[in-house]
Amino acid sequence: MHFHTVIIGAGPGGLACARMLADHGIQTLIIERHETIGAKVCAGGITWGGLISRVPQDLAEKSFPVQHIITRLQKVRIEEPTPIIATVNRVKLGNDMAQQAIAAGAEIMTGWQVKGIKGQTLIIEEKNSRKKQEISFDYLVGADGSNSLVRRHLGLTSNKMGIGINYQINGDLQKMEWHLNSRFFRNGYGWIFPHGNTVSIGAYVPRSVMPAQQLKKGLIAWAKTCGFSLEKEQARAEYINYDYQGWKFGRIFLIGDAAGLASGLTGEGIYPAIISGEEAARTILDPEHSTAVMAGLLRKHRLHSRMADWTGASPTFNVIAGEVVTLGLRYGLIKFSKLEMAV
Repeated sequence: MHFHTVIIGAGPGGLACARMLADHGIQTLIIERHETIGAKVCAGGITWGGLISRVPQDLAEKSFPVQHIITRLQKVRIEEPTPIIATVNRVKLGNDMAQQAIAAGAEIMTGWQVKGIKGQTLIIEEKNSRKKQEISFDYLVGADGSNSLVRRHLGLTSNKMGIGINYQINGDLQKMEWHLNSRFFRNGYGWIFPHGNTVSIGAYVPRSVMPAQQLKKGLIAWAKTCGFSLEKEQARAEYINYDYQGWKFGRIFLIGDAAGLASGLTGEGIYPAIISGEEAARTILDPEHSTAVMAGLLRKHRLHSRMADWTGASPTFNVIAGEVVTLGLRYGLIKFSKLEMAV
């Protein structure tokens, strides 16, 4: 089989790219190794500046015009006229985006894994039957996450990684909280994100600062101080790639985590994935397409990466920076949107 563009990975970035290409009549195939679309370790938060206004209203489980930020010295309540963050179910979001891509004309193969890339041909294998197949392409888009095969095929390393650990437990809470507590998370943070009838409780930190097992212990200990017992709950963990080394390589593109476009500071990844997916599609459609949007996204990415490096290198600077930023948010000197990846 031959397709004009093959996209590996049916995450938000791959689906956004496929929908835009198919909308313009491009024969597009998405290959997804999982049987289902959308499931991923994620707090499930989407920001107003980034995505809330672009996601169908019925996909938002809860919306929060108020944010609570707790440091070792401060408790701050921030309120804005419109929701600052909403929570979404990643499976529902994935299914909605998949339906849009299919309606536009894209094809999706689930349960197939890419085993190799030779020139402009993919060798894929069905996970259940082990049946192999070859697919050729004109353009290839790697939307296959932090452990991207396409990235490795291009010879790129992935040294700057974050760790996200999440527990999804039953509960109906109304307050969205961010906890900057260096005792448990160093220069990372813990979160309490209410969904419909569940709550996402988790933590993020750059891997260079703290190993996964230590983060998990800190997360469980911190959650106990907040009234949550997680010892018997099921943890899910995932690496988050922020080692950006490029996104366009001739007829091959990397988007989202595969490109290392997640935030090194916060782990935010849905917005960069969708924006880079759309920009890859626009560039495939028009090689002379302006890169202004990507340039803006990369400026934010560099800032977040520098802050992650600086706060990770100096525990003292990390504590001071967290308290100063929180104080700025308290008195309106810093807008919450300035901490987002949205451009």
